[in-house]
Amino acid sequence: MKNNFNIVDLFFESAERDPQKTAIIYKGQKISFGEFRKQITDTAAYFMSKGICKGDRVMIFVPMSFDLYRIVLALFRIGATAVFLDEWVSKKRMEECCKVAGCKVFIGIFKARILSFFSSELKKIPIHLGVNYSAPVSPVAFPATSREDTALITFTTGSTGTPKAAKRTHGFLQVQFNALLTKINPAEDDIDMPVLPIVLLINLGSGTTSVIADFKAGKPGSLQPEKIIGQLESNSVNRITASPFFVKEISRYVIKNKILLPHLKKIFTGGAPVFPGEAIIYRNAFPDAAVQIVYGSTEAEPISSIDVKELVQSADRISERGLNVGKPDKNTTVKVIQITEENIAVTSEQELNALEVPETVIGEIIVSGDHVLTEYFNNPEGLRRNKIFIGENCWHRTGDSGYLGKNGNLFLTGRCATLITKGGKIIAPFIYENIFQTIPGIEMGTVMMLGEKLTAVLELNDPSQEKAAREKAYTYGIEFDKIIFLKKIPRDPRHNSKIDYALLRLQLRSSAK
Repeated sequence: MKNNFNIVDLFFESAERDPQKTAIIYKGQKISFGEFRKQITDTAAYFMSKGICKGDRVMIFVPMSFDLYRIVLALFRIGATAVFLDEWVSKKRMEECCKVAGCKVFIGIFKARILSFFSSELKKIPIHLGVNYSAPVSPVAFPATSREDTALITFTTGSTGTPKAAKRTHGFLQVQFNALLTKINPAEDDIDMPVLPIVLLINLGSGTTSVIADFKAGKPGSLQPEKIIGQLESNSVNRITASPFFVKEISRYVIKNKILLPHLKKIFTGGAPVFPGEAIIYRNAFPDAAVQIVYGSTEAEPISSIDVKELVQSADRISERGLNVGKPDKNTTVKVIQITEENIAVTSEQELNALEVPETVIGEIIVSGDHVLTEYFNNPEGLRRNKIFIGENCWHRTGDSGYLGKNGNLFLTGRCATLITKGGKIIAPFIYENIFQTIPGIEMGTVMMLGEKLTAVLELNDPSQEKAAREKAYTYGIEFDKIIFLKKIPRDPRHNSKIDYALLRLQLRSSAK
């Protein structure tokens, strides 16, 4: 690999191969790879004229659009670091990220720049810019970058404590790009709808056309499936890469309205667990599509994957053994070790191997590989807590519990922090979340300790089923002290798919007062 690699080089190579090919379709407008290359180059020169230099950290608050990727690639072009904020972040979260990143520049849409006037942290950033730019009047020499230069900083989903800033160098982005490219395996004529921002960046590097969904990720309730279906049909989209929430909502709409989308051949989803009951919905909506469910995290993507048909095979026998997430990716080494809340400071493979639990025994999943993140920005405690270094090899502690099955597949049993010990037995709420989804009338549910009481918390999609759902919930081997029905169980803000346990517990405590 060349030492002066810059992730934007991949896009420029795509633009050179086929400048007339459509790069992005957004709100009915199209832009070719050749035209987008020119806009990126002009924007990079504009940024340099505004005092943005190589190594500067630039906070970006721009939704998925032409502007977002033009800005990010222009920053990569001049060797600046793009500090990316998700659309869902609150003002408080944005300010926490500001403290961690220490940015020189803030680039945002109009609403974000208005917000900056009322934020003490955002006001500390010296340069504030909008999304518009002016073309340079003369050629500009761009600085050279190396594989070791930081390209991108993103923040993990966690909403409490100090945000963990995932630091990706240009070299690491290339390794991650290659790992995901192997998994997605784009064809030359693919037209993708990538709802996950990082995937559109990969599409630009691989020469794949992307259609940005008419959907505000920060407002899941804004999803209108009929609009998305219209985009899929009018643009002949043959691939979707999205969160389980997005895929499930589209699948339900397709089934309800008996819509056929024969051109849709591949679906990739990840970012949250997909239980067999949900997988059945995917299969019924898109019986002719290859649907892959990818397990991974911000720090390690991908870890493993499973075909929806394999997952569906287990749907008729409610699993008490965890969620099958398939065989580990060829780029990933997986171990399962004893669960502990302490930092792990082993210094040899022998010491690490001594922490492994036997096959089929539940422990914490840890992973290593070239595509596994080795650094957080400005967070040494996060590094100590989440990483195990043995020489140059980095193991990432996922915080997920699970085990390796006899067939080599990986099984999830939920977050380590959610496991419950009661009467000398370990209860994995995650397993019951799977079970609850199979009960008619229940949309989502979990179990948790509230004080000294083991409590089932359930969300209904059909209120008339409450009595039947209550009776059914008691038949799976756990004697709950009580059952609570909520109108809505809080989800994670990024994908709107996983249960936000911290917020759920806070809500239940507040309602109990």
